[in-house]
Amino acid sequence: MEMTKIVVPDTPLGLKAHVTWADRHRLRDYAQIGQKLFIQRFVIYSAAILLTGFYYDWGTAAFYFAAVILCELFDFKVFNTVLKRKSLTPRVFRRDMVKVYIGTFLSALTISMFCISIARLQGLGGGHFFPLFMLVSASIFAAMNNHHFLLVLALRLFIYVAAILYIPIRDVVIVQPPLNSEIWMSLFTVLFVLGFIVELARNFLVGYSVQLASRIELENEHKRALSAVDAKTRFLATVSHELRTPLTSIKGALDMINSGVLGKPPDKMGRLLEMAGRNSDRLGDLVGDLLFLQSSDAGHMTLNKERLDLGRLAHEAVEQTLPYAQRVNVTIRVDATPDEHWIEGDKKRIEQVLLNLLSNAAKFSNVGGDVRVTVETLDDQVYLRVRDEGIGIPKGTETHIFEEFFQIDSQDDRQFEGSGLGLSISKRIVEAHGGEITYDSELGVGTTFVVVFDAADTAP
Repeated sequence: MEMTKIVVPDTPLGLKAHVTWADRHRLRDYAQIGQKLFIQRFVIYSAAILLTGFYYDWGTAAFYFAAVILCELFDFKVFNTVLKRKSLTPRVFRRDMVKVYIGTFLSALTISMFCISIARLQGLGGGHFFPLFMLVSASIFAAMNNHHFLLVLALRLFIYVAAILYIPIRDVVIVQPPLNSEIWMSLFTVLFVLGFIVELARNFLVGYSVQLASRIELENEHKRALSAVDAKTRFLATVSHELRTPLTSIKGALDMINSGVLGKPPDKMGRLLEMAGRNSDRLGDLVGDLLFLQSSDAGHMTLNKERLDLGRLAHEAVEQTLPYAQRVNVTIRVDATPDEHWIEGDKKRIEQVLLNLLSNAAKFSNVGGDVRVTVETLDDQVYLRVRDEGIGIPKGTETHIFEEFFQIDSQDDRQFEGSGLGLSISKRIVEAHGGEITYDSELGVGTTFVVVFDAADTAP
């Protein structure tokens, strides 16, 4: 995509007619690193200037100290303005870039003239270690921290390199030493160091460009993911609400017919009507699940918490699941003493978790299988376990088992019915209560789901 390209400014000063995401990121990154290193630069420059005053001339030191302070304050104000700004129009971006170039030019020129002044105070020859060391350090510092804009880095390095070359060349021109003199050696050493600085700057510039491209691509992927989630949420909400109204009418009519209020239907129709009633209940549950997911994704899940007896709820859930378990020839046993295992929770939602786990256990059990439900309290936590002797969960599905619409058997002719929403909804409900849901499974042997809640006080 065009917005994700890392481009070199297309006008002499990089003042574009439009602002890309790369421009915004570069400017903010430049301002952040500049502001972050403000104290560090101030301490380094202050120490260098104090050394100059102590060893050479206090007047020169005072002049450049004032100049450095002014440059740093100007940069700090520019950086602070950039970081506080909420939006960035092309006009504002151009204005900011002009300030960045001005600040770059003034600060680089101040440091260079300061180092040249020290070299002059030192006299001819002598290697000029201190001023050259300051200039080389400033160049390396620029390569490491000013690589966000090519022209900004080039401008700063051009000024530093000019000053670095000026100091030894000035000695060569004035002294005119023989080729075996250390003055020439200083010049050759400077040339060698400049090659290192240029290569260092190139590496940092390329590395930052690659990193920025990756960051922008990640942002684009994140926005596309958010758009997909939003589209899915709106789709679920629309479809669920559109289904609920006619489904409610159909279910109500079937319930009235099956109840005999309108008279007993013919025997041949009775079985079909009962089947239609069961399937309308299934559709109603599916629509309810979809609406729950939609409200959960939108952050609208509300919990009406109260003190609950999880042992009693387990018995009630087993009673509700028994008709289905008997239909698939599965036995459900419960080991949960009432009035002993208390939690704080939404009764309707906790029941939903219990029913989801029980129906799953019965559905995936072998014919004649046994499902065991246990509830116990240990160390201020209440453990609910639902164990089946069914097909088990294959390895490699650990990260998917609680995903929406995930099915262990996803073939078109799969044996087991279901929408694949039960475990995902259960996980959301449990985590909304501050609990945790996990499982342990062995293929062909069975699965145990474990739900953990914080225990409530036993006393009402």
